[in-house]
Amino acid sequence: MKYITKSVWILSLVSLFTDTASEMLYPIMPIYLKSIGFSIVLIGILEGVAEATAGLSKGYFGKLSDNSGKRVPFVQIGYAFSAISKPMMAIFIYPLWIFFARTIDRFGKGIRTGARDAILSGEATAENKGKVFGFHRSMDTLGAVIGPSLALIYLYYFPQNYKTLFFIAFIPGLLAVLASFLLKDKRKNIVNQKVATPFFSFINYWKESQTEYKKLVVGLLAFTLFNSSDVFLLLKAKQAGLADTMVIGVYIFYNLIYALFAFPIGILADKVGLKKILIIGLLLFSIVYFGMSVNTNLYLFFGLFFLYGIYASATEGISKAWISNITDKKDTATAIGTFSGFQSICTMLASSLAGLIWFQFGATLTFLITAIATIIVIVYILTIPKPKTLKNE
Repeated sequence: MKYITKSVWILSLVSLFTDTASEMLYPIMPIYLKSIGFSIVLIGILEGVAEATAGLSKGYFGKLSDNSGKRVPFVQIGYAFSAISKPMMAIFIYPLWIFFARTIDRFGKGIRTGARDAILSGEATAENKGKVFGFHRSMDTLGAVIGPSLALIYLYYFPQNYKTLFFIAFIPGLLAVLASFLLKDKRKNIVNQKVATPFFSFINYWKESQTEYKKLVVGLLAFTLFNSSDVFLLLKAKQAGLADTMVIGVYIFYNLIYALFAFPIGILADKVGLKKILIIGLLLFSIVYFGMSVNTNLYLFFGLFFLYGIYASATEGISKAWISNITDKKDTATAIGTFSGFQSICTMLASSLAGLIWFQFGATLTFLITAIATIIVIVYILTIPKPKTLKNE
């Protein structure tokens, strides 16, 4: 475990605390918003604006981090924004205030993502990046197990008392911010370049980036365009007859599998290759969506969500590890931020597309289209060369 350095541990704990706070609110967010007068349409607009904010800001702040040579301030400010947004959601219930609070949360994610992943990349070598990113994903996703579990326990004793839960969620959020102050920038990273950074400057990086980076990101974004929100999987489970508590239970189960397998799969990826593991993950995703298109057996849903957890373990951290292996260290935050930014926008489009297809033609066709599109993406990724170690690594 030598490769899990102090900085990796701190970042992983920060992510665990933050995800605990965020996922504590995930199951009750739509219910809470409806209770204060938000329509389904308004909820959709709120989430769309929030995701667009996160998407556009990831690329910009990734570039800004690379230009300044600093990482830690972006991480600290980003997590602080997400923490303070939790109680803000409960203080006032005016729609404009709710929009502001939710946008602050996603803006925080945009500020920290590129810099955080650049720190993780800097703490690893090309030979152990799967392990480092996998460990971080395991700890991060453990928060998605703890958070909803705490929410279920709380709501069992205090049903419909949603506002207090937002204040409780501030506690792990605050712990995340405090933990982030244990991080320190490495001196060699602090270059203090006096370079202007326009908001859309990360688009220039796309134009100037290596062909290998472009090929990989195009494949990953094509997949993202068909990879809609997990809400659709939960909706399918609910439609098949699972009770509300069972739907939340299967979501917790999926995150538990994700958390348990992300680190071991990262270790395996370093041995057999990032590309192989990514392709296996996408194959599992396709199997899950083919299964979801026809399944009505309540018990089989747990099997499908088990495979879905393995898929997430084999793709989320692995894709970022691959990207960081084929880009210059000085551009790591920009490269990952640019990818994450476009990914957020594609996710928003994917969910809108899935919702439209579901509404017009039903769940079966929605899942079938996604499964078939994923097979096409796999064929495309097979044509991309294996990631090579850069000389500056």
